[in-house]
Amino acid sequence: MSVLMEVWGLTACFTRPEMKTERVSYDVPTPSAARGMIESIYYHPGLKWTIDRIWVLNPIQFMNLRRNEVSSKISASNVMQEANGGKQSCIVTTQDIQQRATMMLKDVRYVIEAHFDMTDKANASDNPGKFQDIIKRRLERGQFYSMPYFGTREFPAHFRRCETLPPCPEDLKGIRDLGWMLWDMDYRDPENITPKFFRASLRDGVMTVPPPGSGEVRG
Repeated sequence: MSVLMEVWGLTACFTRPEMKTERVSYDVPTPSAARGMIESIYYHPGLKWTIDRIWVLNPIQFMNLRRNEVSSKISASNVMQEANGGKQSCIVTTQDIQQRATMMLKDVRYVIEAHFDMTDKANASDNPGKFQDIIKRRLERGQFYSMPYFGTREFPAHFRRCETLPPCPEDLKGIRDLGWMLWDMDYRDPENITPKFFRASLRDGVMTVPPPGSGEVRG
């Protein structure tokens, strides 16, 4: 069953994985980022979300910003040791700080169309109509499990249920090739999680996402 969710915010950064030193955003949200946003509104082990389309409602605009980031992170083993009463772990930011440039998007607004399928983890009392009513109610009330964000947590996303699709901006009419884009991660083998990619394009401001198992998805 399909759901339309409108999201908007001041800034966004859907980082291209091939850019190692500086962060550079894709032109539009990746399907995996869109899935993360809708799962932050409603997640249940009895359903699986699939992104179908993403509408771009504002012209695509970039801006450059330099940010202070830390160059290291605390290892999971140190966290476990601390949880078990071991030595306290910390990062000294004055020593690990570094500046990184970010090529991000600004003044973004999208509509995400997604559908869900029931999984074998659904309870006997679960059904598609029940899940559909819950997600619609949460969108209308502004409820979420965790704040949805555009790529990184510094860029929060406002959201609401979309009932009417606005017209395509003049700047986005026609066909626009977006190149290869991350589709999602393949988690079927926990020991070998691999990325999947597809050739993305905008047609009159709409990016259609190939379904799972499609020949358009590579990786």
